[in-house]
Formats: sequence, C-alpha cells, structure tokens
Amino acid sequence: MPLLRRLLESNRFETAITALILLNAVTLGLETSPVLWARYGSLLYAMDHTLLAIFVLEIVARLMVYRSRFFHDPWRVFDLLVIAVSIVPATETVSILRAMRVLRLFRLISVVPSMRRVVGGLFSALPGMGSIFLLLGLVFYVSSVAATKLFAADFPELFGNIGKSAFTLFQVMTLEGWTGDVVRPVMTLHPLAWVFFIPFIVATSFTVLNLFIGIIVSSMQAEHEIPSTGDQEDLKDSQNLILAELRELRSEVAALRRASANAEMLGQL
Repeated sequence: MPLLRRLLESNRFETAITALILLNAVTLGLETSPVLWARYGSLLYAMDHTLLAIFVLEIVARLMVYRSRFFHDPWRVFDLLVIAVSIVPATETVSILRAMRVLRLFRLISVVPSMRRVVGGLFSALPGMGSIFLLLGLVFYVSSVAATKLFAADFPELFGNIGKSAFTLFQVMTLEGWTGDVVRPVMTLHPLAWVFFIPFIVATSFTVLNLFIGIIVSSMQAEHEIPSTGDQEDLKDSQNLILAELRELRSEVAALRRASANAEMLGQL
C-alpha cells in the first residue's frame, strides 16, 4: 500500500491522468462528427471504454489506499460521482446518460490545483452572494412593479405585466440594446423616463453586480492564502511521521544511557 500511495500522489501520475482526461476530451469531441464516427466509430468506442476503465481503476486504487479518508476530500468524492455517472448503462429511458459521459472532463478541476482553488473560491463566496441575490431580487421586484404601472398602457409588449417588465429590466441591466430597444422608445411618450431607468442601471449594473465581483475576488484571495485539503493531510502525515521518529530516537537514546550506566556499574565492581 505505501508503494501504491506514493504512485498515486506522484507528480508523474497526476500528469498522466491529466493527459488521459484531455485525450478523453478529444475522443468525445470526435464522436460528435457523423463522418468521423462512420469511419472510426469502433476505434473511438474502444478508446472511450479503455479510458473509462483506467479512470475506474484509479478510483478503486484510491479507495484501497485512503479507505474512509477517501470521503474526507470533496474532490475525491466529486471524481467518484463523475465516474459513477459514466459507467451507469444508458438505456432508452435514460439515454441522456450517454451525453453525461462528457462530465468526465470536469475531473480536470480536481486534477489541476489552480482550477480547484478557483472553484473553491466560488463555493466559499456563495453565502455572501446569497444576501446580494436577495437584494437584487428586491430591487427587480420593486422596479418591475413600478415599470408595469408606469409604462404598461403604452408599451404592453415590454411592460405588460410583472414578468415582461422583469425581462425587459434584465435586458436593461445587461446594457444590451437598452437605449435603442427600450429607453428611447419609452422616452418618446414619457420624456422623464430616464429618471427611472438611470438609477435602476446604477443600482444594478454598477453597484450590485460589482458587489458580486468583490465577494468573489475576496473569496479567491482567501482560497489562495490557505492550503488545500490535500496539503493539510500531507502536512499532518509528515508531522506524525516526524513525531514517531522522534519517539523512537528518544527510546534509543534512553536505552543507550541505561546500557552505559550498567557498564559503568559493572566496571566499578
């Protein structure tokens, strides 16, 4: 097991797995071409199943080495779920699972440390983003109700109800054609409509969305400052190994001292 663990944790093994995942990405992409599938379908099929078998053996090896600790690392659990989805037989009732094979490519996230930190930063930002989502939803709801009452009579296709108003305001927030498609036509009948739209754009596009960016950037920085779970485990294992060696060294020194004391006593006799 120690030899297998060193193999799994070696840089060469991680590089090989990354290369196999990239190769799998190429084969899955080639399978989407009818011409290539007609010519090389059997070869692509064999390569896909060979790569899947390698990934399954890797997961089994990690389960054998880490045992219960395997499930302490969320990225290992993520790999297990992705491979499990890939090996589920696809039938007519669950034919979508054939397309789900492409999820194997997400294993690159768990293999590449920089990508792991990015995803970890996004997940750690979720609690802070929740309150901003609520604030943005409140702004949208109030603005949609106000826009429906103000402009529904003259522009029913844009502000006929709350749903249409929310969709139109979402377009305004993204700044996609907001002047020519929405605001300027509205201002032909309501010259003071800018008093409504300009504060809405400032509140959503320039304020709330920048809060999203700020929280994500802060979480990314915090994620880069702390070691990953795997690094923490490796550090803990190294510390335990050093402590065990120190205990053995103390025991050997104590034994040598006792032997030296006994020899001195015998010499005196």
